Amino acid sequence: VKSEGPKLVPFFKATCVYFVLWLPTSSPSWFSALIKCLPIFCLWVFLLAHGINFLVSHRSASRILAGLIFSAMGDAFLIWQEQGYFIHGLLMFAITHILYSSAFGMKPLDLKAGLLMGLISSSCYAFLYSYLSGPFTYLVAVYIALIGFMGWRAVAGIQLCNDLWTWTKLSACIGAMLFMVSDLTIALNKFCFPVPYSRFIIMATYYAAQMLIALSAVETRDEEDFRKRS
Repeated sequence: VKSEGPKLVPFFKATCVYFVLWLPTSSPSWFSALIKCLPIFCLWVFLLAHGINFLVSHRSASRILAGLIFSAMGDAFLIWQEQGYFIHGLLMFAITHILYSSAFGMKPLDLKAGLLMGLISSSCYAFLYSYLSGPFTYLVAVYIALIGFMGWRAVAGIQLCNDLWTWTKLSACIGAMLFMVSDLTIALNKFCFPVPYSRFIIMATYYAAQMLIALSAVETRDEEDFRKRS
């Protein structure tokens, strides 16, 4: 925490700027897109601060960086979602979840966690189904499957029962869960019914999720430092 905390200061400042300005979503602009994406840009810088060689030599970290890049594009598209760019944003975040899943890897498999995430994802889609129409009936199904899979891979990594977890793996798990909360709130608010304080819930959980997932990228570096000290 002492080593990574100072590198996250720009992210916290950018997040505060977003919530302080609280630009109205009814008037989308490139400036509002910049303010919304700025915390994610800061997470790019956070990962790049660990060195290009680190990102190149560790695929998980580079894939999380790529996921953050697609996330920023998704954020920009969603600024203009009422102008018909919601599906574009959905696609960018779908790619993000694929990249994050790949970064978290398939070991350990943990089928029990997979079954649990499958049940949660299926239940969410079953609830949303009656509110969906047209292409969203299929697009939302695919998206929920992808984010559910990403959540499974994040949860599977912590292995609490076997005492094989680390704080970075735990941060990935919590980050994935917060991402799911954020996206579920978006879906409920857009397709089902108005959610009180939806924008605050969506953005607070989203920024926290991205920060925690970005923190999980330093796992391999922590392991290297431990081996060197040993």
